[in-house]
Formats: sequence, C-alpha cells, structure tokens
Amino acid sequence: MSSGGHIRVCSGVHPLLIEFSDGNVTASPDGDGIVVEVDGQTHELTREAAADLLESLGDALTERREFFRTAGEFRTDGSYVVSRKAADSAGNAKVFDSLEELVRLYDRLPDRFDADDVGRTGITGSRRHMLIRHFAEHPAFDCRIRRRNPLSAEKTEHDEGTETAAEAEE
Repeated sequence: MSSGGHIRVCSGVHPLLIEFSDGNVTASPDGDGIVVEVDGQTHELTREAAADLLESLGDALTERREFFRTAGEFRTDGSYVVSRKAADSAGNAKVFDSLEELVRLYDRLPDRFDADDVGRTGITGSRRHMLIRHFAEHPAFDCRIRRRNPLSAEKTEHDEGTETAAEAEE
C-alpha cells in the first residue's frame, strides 16, 4: 500500500489504522450509524454497513498468499510472516515488522546467496532455507533458485525466460 493518509476512528468505533493513497479519513459515531469523511466528502453508514466494512478491511489486511513451498501473510498489525506452506509451528515461520523489512533484508544480500549469507542477517536454522525459497517464489523478488544442494539463489532481471522455483523443482 502506498503511504498517504490514515483512517482515524473516533471513540465508540472499533479502532482502525489503514493507509490510503489520497488523504485522511475520519469516522465518528452518529446516533444509529457512522459518519465517514473521506477527502471532504461525507458518507453515512448504518452500524451494520460499518461492521461489514470493518470486516472487509480486516480480511484485506490479513491476506495469506501460498506459493509452491512457502507462504506469506500480512497481519493486521502490519507485520509480514514467511512460513512453510504446510507447517503450523512457530519454528517454521519468521515474522518481520513489515514486508518492507523483508525487502531490505533481500536488498542487503549479494547477487548470489545461500543459507550462510541469510544467516549473517541474524536468521538461524531452517528459516534461512525457507527465506531463500520464499525470495524465489514471491513475485516481488526477482530471484530464482540457483542450486538445490546446497540450496542457493541468485537475483535476476525479471524476464519471460526466468525459471520459477516451482519449475526448478519439477
């Protein structure tokens, strides 16, 4: 999401902090409904419509996207979690304060990197390999698996001929 304004919700309404690209949004209780002002335009919502909007925003903020072997999840607190696709223990996940923090980690890695390079950033154990796979699988990173044993990856310029991690496994 691009930076810009924020939703600010007044007392009596569930707190929200959502980024918008075009200015501030303010909401306040008004009798049986909610009055929402977006860039100077006022909109009245019933409590039911406001609750539906709140649920939709929560769903949008907690998106989980699964790839071949890994998954990425945006949490409502703004954090981003990389996990093994089919795993459910904390040992198979790494929580970042934001996706931008993961991008900064990726940017600090050399053009060709392996688990030792990822480990130099403070990440330990099998999470290093999980992150290598996530970089190769997630479309935000121009990266591909270079070797499977030992696991290593390389940054690429995105083009039609670049092999994805899933294709490399086949």
